Amino acid sequence: MPRFYCPPPLPNTDMFALPENAAHHAIRVLRLREGDSVQIFDGQGGERHGFIERIAGKQVTIGRIRHVDRNLESPLPLLLAQSLTSSEKMDWIIQKATELGATEIQPLDTERSVAKLSAERAERRLEHWKQVIISACEQCGRNRMPEIHAPMDIMGWLKKMRTAECGKFILLPDGATSLHEQPRPENAAALLIGPEGGFSEAEAKAALLAGFSQIRLGARILRTETAAIAGLATLQTLWGDFS
Repeated sequence: MPRFYCPPPLPNTDMFALPENAAHHAIRVLRLREGDSVQIFDGQGGERHGFIERIAGKQVTIGRIRHVDRNLESPLPLLLAQSLTSSEKMDWIIQKATELGATEIQPLDTERSVAKLSAERAERRLEHWKQVIISACEQCGRNRMPEIHAPMDIMGWLKKMRTAECGKFILLPDGATSLHEQPRPENAAALLIGPEGGFSEAEAKAALLAGFSQIRLGARILRTETAAIAGLATLQTLWGDFS
């Protein structure tokens, strides 16, 4: 059933007009017709099912709307702290992190990050990433969108994380232990992934001071995008909803 994001709150009415972008996608891309069933969600947990009652020009009206109580969220809240990488790779990581159930995504500016964003570019990228998340939620069925934060300098973020009460893990090629040797996080888990060139010595030390445990994923060195996805999948397998 086609799914469309609609800004919250979802209507408590029997009839509803899709937002302009969703209507365009329904008509021009998916080629939907009157009578087709659809889903709408607001990214905050709400979901409605209905049918296309009328297509008039660029407007699509949904009718016979009913609420559906469906929760696809993992029992383990997951924060992915991802060092900035090239735009294409970053989009891919954010898309897959959404599919894998991340609840928060924090882009980080590190010493060896390939991408360096000015304040203006960072604002534009943040809006773009939100659209990537919306599309991923439409595809994977999530009704709650992960929160993506504005890019931060890693040192400032690590200072803030010193008081965070969650399981904190940094992936390093020479990490001391594997994830399955760690105790189950009590509240949530934060996964810190480095850039293409790896963390600097100062960044790695700052992470340890902030309470991050050095973790390895096997004997091979993984690319930053592979490490993020493998790490999230391992966390979900151990303590989330993959088990």
